[in-house]
Amino acid sequence: MSVKVEGGSGGFSEQERAAMKERAAELKKEAGRGRGRKQAADLLDVLSKIEKMAEPDRAIAERIHAIVTANAPGLSPKLWYGQPAYARDGKVICFFRSGATDKERYSTFGFTPEAKLDDESGLWPTSYAVTRLGEEAEKAITALVRKAAG
Repeated sequence: MSVKVEGGSGGFSEQERAAMKERAAELKKEAGRGRGRKQAADLLDVLSKIEKMAEPDRAIAERIHAIVTANAPGLSPKLWYGQPAYARDGKVICFFRSGATDKERYSTFGFTPEAKLDDESGLWPTSYAVTRLGEEAEKAITALVRKAAG
C-alpha cells in the first residue's frame, strides 16, 4: 500500500480502502464460523471470488489454485484482503491479487514472510507479475509453492 506524505492527502487510495474493508469483513465472517464448517466455507469463498474475476485473471487464478492445491495440500484456501490466498494454521503463505481489481496492468502471485523461500544468498523474490501462465511459468510456480510450503 502506498501513502502520500508530502503535499498529498496522506490517505489511502480507493482500492486500498476497499481491500481493508474486505479484510475486516473476512475477519468478522471467520469469527462467526464453526470449526467444522470453516475450511469448506473458506474454499467456497475462494472459488466464488475466482469465478467472479474477469478474464484473463479468472483463468490465471483457476490455474494457480489448481497448482497450489495439488502441490501444497497442507495449505488451506481462504480470502485475504478480498483475494484468493493459501494458509497454514491460519497464516497466509501465498496469494493471488487480480490486476483488474487493483486497476494494475498485471496480476500478482506473491508470498508472505511465512513462506519458506529464504535463500542463502540473502536475496529472494516475494512476488511475481503474472499476465499469462505458460508451461515454464507453471513449472516455476509449482517449484516455488512446494518450497514455500515446505
